[in-house]
Amino acid sequence: MLEQLPVLLLPWFAEHRRDLPWRRDREPYHVWLSEIMLQQTRVEAVRGYYLRFLERLPDIAALASAPEDVLLKLWEGLGYYSRVRNLQKAAQCVMEQHGGEFPRELSAIRALPGIGDYTAGAIASICFEAPTAAVDGNVLRVILRLTVCADSPADVRVRRRIGESLSAIYPAGHCGDFTQALMELGATVCLPNGAPQCEVCPLRSLCEAHAQGTELQFPTKPPKKPRRIEQRTVFVLQCGDRLAVCKRPSRGLLAGLWQLPDVPGKLETAEALRQAEQWGVHPTGIVKTAERTHIFTHVQWDLRGVWLTCAAEAPQFTWADENALQHEIGLPTAYRQFLDLHAE
Repeated sequence: MLEQLPVLLLPWFAEHRRDLPWRRDREPYHVWLSEIMLQQTRVEAVRGYYLRFLERLPDIAALASAPEDVLLKLWEGLGYYSRVRNLQKAAQCVMEQHGGEFPRELSAIRALPGIGDYTAGAIASICFEAPTAAVDGNVLRVILRLTVCADSPADVRVRRRIGESLSAIYPAGHCGDFTQALMELGATVCLPNGAPQCEVCPLRSLCEAHAQGTELQFPTKPPKKPRRIEQRTVFVLQCGDRLAVCKRPSRGLLAGLWQLPDVPGKLETAEALRQAEQWGVHPTGIVKTAERTHIFTHVQWDLRGVWLTCAAEAPQFTWADENALQHEIGLPTAYRQFLDLHAE
């Protein structure tokens, strides 16, 4: 069955491929950057980030030498900030170990920080026409439905087995297009949950799940673990035209990123004022309070935001004006969402 995929998918992809900025060339830096950005992030959300990132850091050398605050600001709002830190570590490896030239061999690509089997396969096939499959969630879904395979998509052995089966049928001279065709089919046609568009799928004549009417049973889904819920109070401390920010701990969630000051638990107004007084900012008034929620993969933050005007800039904080907050300091969305409280 799988050996028929290139014949069916390549003409379909040529006609239906989306015009995405990272598909306009096969420069390894561009493909690599897009694949890292697209991990757990929607295509439409990535477009603007991708173009802004390349405008500021146009090549691997620029990425390797960029200050961390510049990197984090460019990544602000994309989340999973370890991705951009690993991106820079890998760029530094390319500069130091490969003379600034992105490696062509799969093993060398795979050895770079932050690059796993999927990303290495994507880069090797798209940029260097290597017959190496890139098996992400979209590709897994396509193959598991085609073959009515009930194996868990979370099992790394299943991913590797499918990757080996696909790599064996890669068409010489069209490896990059075949990789992208598989991705495109899963992203636009063989959709998850209740939305597969079987009537326009170029593989519907092969698909065993479609023949059985069991598309929605594949891939099988392991039971979800409940998210841990944490409560926090976030402070917007305003002194004149500047707001207080600080760095998060170097380990743990959002490690080393800028944040608004916060404390565990949801503080009542009087408690929040006492906390601010303990910091030495001498609060003079409450501008606004609000409730927000921010969801990470395994943790949910239930947040209470408190905007206070202050009489003193306590030295344990960095005090940033609007220009710095907009152009220099990258705040994760969990905190940045409170900067508009006064406008509500």
